[in-house]
Amino acid sequence: MNLIADALAWIFSGNPGGGLVSIPVALGQHLAFSFIAVVIAALIAVPAGWAIGHTGRGRDIAVAISGAARAIPSFGLLLLLVLLLGVLHKPEAAIVTFVLLAIPSLLAGAYTGLEAIDRSTIDAARAVGMTPWQVLWRVEVPLGLPLLLGGFRAATLQVVATVTIAAYTNLGGLGQYIITGLPLRRFDMVLGGALLVAVLALVLDALFALLIAFALPRGVRAASRRPDRSTRRRRIAPAAA
Repeated sequence: MNLIADALAWIFSGNPGGGLVSIPVALGQHLAFSFIAVVIAALIAVPAGWAIGHTGRGRDIAVAISGAARAIPSFGLLLLLVLLLGVLHKPEAAIVTFVLLAIPSLLAGAYTGLEAIDRSTIDAARAVGMTPWQVLWRVEVPLGLPLLLGGFRAATLQVVATVTIAAYTNLGGLGQYIITGLPLRRFDMVLGGALLVAVLALVLDALFALLIAFALPRGVRAASRRPDRSTRRRRIAPAAA
């Protein structure tokens, strides 16, 4: 309990000590790495996932690539890329590592969002004369948006947690408090850094939960709230008896 109180006191002290940057600066570095990595991963994975979900082709390849990317150890990959690219390109090595980490969740969210749509809905859209492009943008993408945002949610949380290791290569972020505090036996600093990362992840998770709740198209959301006819009949039948 005293350690938690010490960690909270360290967080609100305004002076992290050990020659480290302030918490707002470290938080900004952490968010910058996370945002850049997720955006680059989205530019790669979302169009590929939509193409797979719309055409139904390449799903096995996507699953294999996602599985292989998830099996790569992030810390080992970061150190390997730093050695290959050189110490002057440590930020690029870190971004590549975090992008590879985010791609599987985004890719899965993109193509499963389109695959989960009832085929009768897509057939109806084609029956009223929509072109394949219109079916994609007016039907498949809006209906698949909640699952895509679920992919963004998983990818963002994974990246935020993993950006902690960027401090091993002196790139800053909230992980610097954990890594610097261990050899100094500053456990208030270590626990304080861990708490900051956990709170950041929880806040981002809550924001994505709100986005997903409002991402479903209005008509579909209203239909999901409306009881279907069989439910209504079951409610009426006992009353009539």
